[in-house]
Amino acid sequence: MSQAEMRKAQPTSQQEAYIGVQATRPSSKLGRDELVPSRYALRMGEIDVLVISDGVLPLPTEMLAHNAEPAIRAAWLDNMFLPPDAFDWPLNAVVVWSGDQTILLDAGLGLDPDLNLPRAGQLVRRLEAAGVDLGSVTDVVLTHLHMDHIGGLLVDGVKDRVRPDMRIHVAAAEVKFWEAPDFSHTAMPPGFPDALRSAAKRFTKEYRTHLRLFADEHEVAPGVVVRRTGGHTPGHSVIHVSSGGEGLTFAGDAVFAVGFDQPDWHNGFEHDPEEAARVRIRLLRELAASGDLLIATHLPFPSVGRVAVEGEAFRWVPVFWDY
Repeated sequence: MSQAEMRKAQPTSQQEAYIGVQATRPSSKLGRDELVPSRYALRMGEIDVLVISDGVLPLPTEMLAHNAEPAIRAAWLDNMFLPPDAFDWPLNAVVVWSGDQTILLDAGLGLDPDLNLPRAGQLVRRLEAAGVDLGSVTDVVLTHLHMDHIGGLLVDGVKDRVRPDMRIHVAAAEVKFWEAPDFSHTAMPPGFPDALRSAAKRFTKEYRTHLRLFADEHEVAPGVVVRRTGGHTPGHSVIHVSSGGEGLTFAGDAVFAVGFDQPDWHNGFEHDPEEAARVRIRLLRELAASGDLLIATHLPFPSVGRVAVEGEAFRWVPVFWDY
C-alpha cells in the first residue's frame, strides 16, 4: 500500500491514527527492559509524526546552569524532585511522513563505548521495533552536529542500510563550525569535547555526498521547513511542521527542561551561551503566541506540549496523552 493510500485508510483521531500506524508497521514484543513506552504518534493535518526515545543520558546537574548560583540551582532541582548531583537527560528523535517522504529529525547518540552510556543510543533498535525501515528514510534533518544528534548514523552497518540517495539537510554554518570547533565557552564533562569533535569529523567525512547544505531556511518537504537559529551551535536549527492549520516545532537543543523557569541559565553544551539564551527566549515567545506544539531533544519523553507565558518566565504545558 502506498503512503497516499495509507493516509486515506487512516481515521482522523490521534488514538485511531496511532493504532493505524501500529497496524501497518509490525513491532516486536516488548521485553522486561522495555516496560516504559518509547514511541508516541500524532498527526498534524495530513502529516504523520512519531516521537522516538533514544534512551537517556546521565549528566551532572550543573550542566543545566553553570552560570547560576549553586544554591539557586539546587533549590530548583529540589523543587522539581530531581537529584542534586546528576540525573538522566531524555533523548528524543522524530520521524515525519509528508507526502512520499519519510523524514528523520536528528539521529540519536549511537554507540560510544568510551563514554559508558549504555542506556542511550537506542534509536535504530526502536525504529525497527516501530516498523520504520532505515531504507525507507528519504531525508534526515539535523538540528546540529553534536554526537547525540548524529551518532545513530555512525553505528556499524547503518550506512549500508540507508538509501544511496538519502538526503541529509544541515546548515552550512554548522558544517563550517566543526572544521575547527570552539569549546571555550562550554562547560562539558571530561571527554565530551573530544568525543563531539571526533563524531562530527567522522560524520561529515562518511556522509559528505549525502549532505544538502542550506543558509538560513529550507523547505525539506511540503509542510516541513528547517530554520537556522544559531546559539547552541552556530548552525543550530529548528524544524517546523505544519499542515491543516496545525503546527509543531522540533527545537533540538534550543530548549531544556530548566529553560522555561530560567531561560537565562546557560547549558554546558552551548557554544555561545548568551546567544543561545536569546534564541531560547525568542522561540518560546513565538510558541506561546502561536499555540503550536513543541518537541525538544532533552525534554521528558514524549516531549509534546505547549508553552505559556508566566511573567518574565514560561510554563511548560504537556499534552494529555491520546491513547
